[in-house]
Amino acid sequence: MIRKAQLGDVPDIHALINEYAEQAQMLFRAPAELYEHLRDFYVCQEDARVVGCCALEIMWRDLAEIKSLSVEAASQSKGIGRQLVEAAVDEARQLGLRRVFALTRSQGFFERLGFSVVDRNALPHKVWDDCLRCTRRDNCDETAVVLDLSGT
Repeated sequence: MIRKAQLGDVPDIHALINEYAEQAQMLFRAPAELYEHLRDFYVCQEDARVVGCCALEIMWRDLAEIKSLSVEAASQSKGIGRQLVEAAVDEARQLGLRRVFALTRSQGFFERLGFSVVDRNALPHKVWDDCLRCTRRDNCDETAVVLDLSGT
């Protein structure tokens, strides 16, 4: 079941994200940061456990980012990641945002959801604030993908 995150989900969200961060697949997020941005998160709950999460962070009046998309290994290949992204994109549409983007090493996943690859320099400079905390900032291997919502 996909739903908005609740306070009690923070420990599970923290564990999911930081498991991938330990593998250098995404940035670490501290519990305080997760509480601060809790309203940005969706989770997938199965049998009273959070098995996936995804955040929609508004960057500007017409742009939001899909962040911290994580699904536990045992629950992958069930469409949970797709459902989480779709929930975030639905919220972006409801808010009247024109574009949603992600920085990813899973380009094909996002392309299957309708995102298109764009030159990273086409995104506003503010997008790169998190990059200052990344160990790969000088050799970034992420691809920028954007979903245009203006026609939907």
